[in-house]
Amino acid sequence: MKIRTYSRALLCTVICALFLGGLAACSSKNESPLFFESKRKGGEAEAPVKDVPSDLLSTQKAFSTVAKKVTPCVVNISTVSKKKMVQPFFETSPFFDDFFGGGQPQYRRDKSLGSGFIISKDGYIVTNDHVVRDAETVQVKLSNDKVYDAKVVGGDQKSDIAVIKINASDLPTAVLGDSDKLEVGQWAIAIGNPFGLDRTVTVGVISATGRSNMGIETYENFIQTDASINPGNSGGPLLNIYGEVIGINTAIVAAGQGIGFAIPANMAKPVFTQLIQKGSVSRGWMGVTIQPVTEELAKSFGLKEARGALINDIMKGSPAEKAGVRQGDVIIAFNGTDVKDPSQLQRLVAETGIGKPVKVTVFRDGKALELSMTLTSSDMASKQRKGAGGESQGRADQIGLVVEDSEEGDGAVVADVSRGGAAAEAGIRRGDVIVSVNRMRVAGSADYQRAIRQVRPGSALTILVRRGDANIYFALRPR
Repeated sequence: MKIRTYSRALLCTVICALFLGGLAACSSKNESPLFFESKRKGGEAEAPVKDVPSDLLSTQKAFSTVAKKVTPCVVNISTVSKKKMVQPFFETSPFFDDFFGGGQPQYRRDKSLGSGFIISKDGYIVTNDHVVRDAETVQVKLSNDKVYDAKVVGGDQKSDIAVIKINASDLPTAVLGDSDKLEVGQWAIAIGNPFGLDRTVTVGVISATGRSNMGIETYENFIQTDASINPGNSGGPLLNIYGEVIGINTAIVAAGQGIGFAIPANMAKPVFTQLIQKGSVSRGWMGVTIQPVTEELAKSFGLKEARGALINDIMKGSPAEKAGVRQGDVIIAFNGTDVKDPSQLQRLVAETGIGKPVKVTVFRDGKALELSMTLTSSDMASKQRKGAGGESQGRADQIGLVVEDSEEGDGAVVADVSRGGAAAEAGIRRGDVIVSVNRMRVAGSADYQRAIRQVRPGSALTILVRRGDANIYFALRPR
């Protein structure tokens, strides 16, 4: 052990001597061993790389040009909001009233930062709804360091878009681009106020388009980018190489690096236009409830692939009912656009103007049918349906269900579900009301038993149940 220690110490001594010798040699030539200065003839500094490819220089210049042009249109937003404090359960006891304000709710004021961009010379600014929601005060700081008090014109929580207004004139404005033409791999530039760092510019690419089912907003069609987005970027613009706004930076994946999401400009424009005009947003409404088409459901309905939106309920007096849409139809196209899933259909309907006729293609009984309807406003109240439940004793059938008549005289109530049965594995629950079996209407338990006896073991079975306010289709195979 001592030998190893001495050898290591001797080695360190030699290395130090060599390093100090190098320092002395460099000092005699007036050069630093840590910081090297390249020289050109005539005393000018010489660049490490002499011949930089013109493409790189052009790209660099393009980024600089975009930053200089668009940065004046980007604003920093700071808000103060009043939020109720969550207190421990014991603080609600009268015993603690003297200590915690007599049982009155306690509040705190939170400060937050965000971004936005100017869309009109007279001071209209687009940002995220979550940036200004519930704000008591909103202040806007421009690129020239002027600070203005702002008022919230309107906000739409379903799309997370809001508009605020400052009293100013002759302001620089952003230019909107066509987000429908985006392609994966194109340059993306984000400008915002991350962590309070004024007008930070980051560069990346478009990583993906059409991201939905993220659970962030009601209407989702996100642009995914690896251009760095951080807290404080919310509401700021995502730009293309021409400096056009192609999206509104909205969210990040907290557990991932370089995964940010922006609302497409084409989706945002009709929303903030309505907010400016009337302070609120009205959307198209068909009057149906829908669910995804799984592989099993696709097979049972005769679809070649799992796509579209399956209609499991229709509101009375709705545009869909008037157009002849039926329960069990699968909407595969809306106004000429193929429908991939319920999320896309929901977005297409919401973006369609109220009172305009549209064409809806449904898949029914093995063929496609085109129906015409006129959408109404989403502000209409939807119909509520109440399910029924019951208790019963009996032997489970081939799919593992025990059913009885509904007290309402419409459907068969699931009284019991056998563990490990096909129905249980599919997700059918006790208390569900079976409305149809293989698209055959079920008025009561007798209808259900008659329909289930016709099903061969191993063949596809589609059951529509009413659960609370919703109707749901299930696909299963009896054993």
